[in-house]
Amino acid sequence: MSIDVRFAHLEDLDALVAIENAAFSGDRLSQRSLRRLIGSLAAITCVAEEGEKVLGYALALTRRTSGIARLYSIAVAPDETGRGVAALLLHHVENAARARGFQSMRLEVRADNELAIRLYEKTGYRSFARYENYYHDGMSALRYQKALCALNTENGPR
Repeated sequence: MSIDVRFAHLEDLDALVAIENAAFSGDRLSQRSLRRLIGSLAAITCVAEEGEKVLGYALALTRRTSGIARLYSIAVAPDETGRGVAALLLHHVENAARARGFQSMRLEVRADNELAIRLYEKTGYRSFARYENYYHDGMSALRYQKALCALNTENGPR
């Protein structure tokens, strides 16, 4: 079976909350926040699924007054890691931001999240700042940015 990526629907809410709670120990998005963001024009929420199973999601926030989209969250169900789901989600959320006219994507990542840092650097993100004591447990955040060039219509990384 293949992994498909689409925009999130409210019917995905329970699965997204379960993935959020399994993937993060703190600084989690609440069910209420996820519900609001799924329907928001200021957010891009993509879901990866295989058959009927939601494997993960990516969420980018946007502002009409800025050319920069912000990757706010990307999470994959723990039993689905290592399959390229995060890279596929990242590819699709970037293309959706490009299609809306955004020129770059920014993000913050925990300084100890080596897997995510590797993914971001492999896909063209460059570190430009560090925030000390950024997360609930005092961990620092690294800030990354990537220029979003011409729209890539290929299926993305596998």
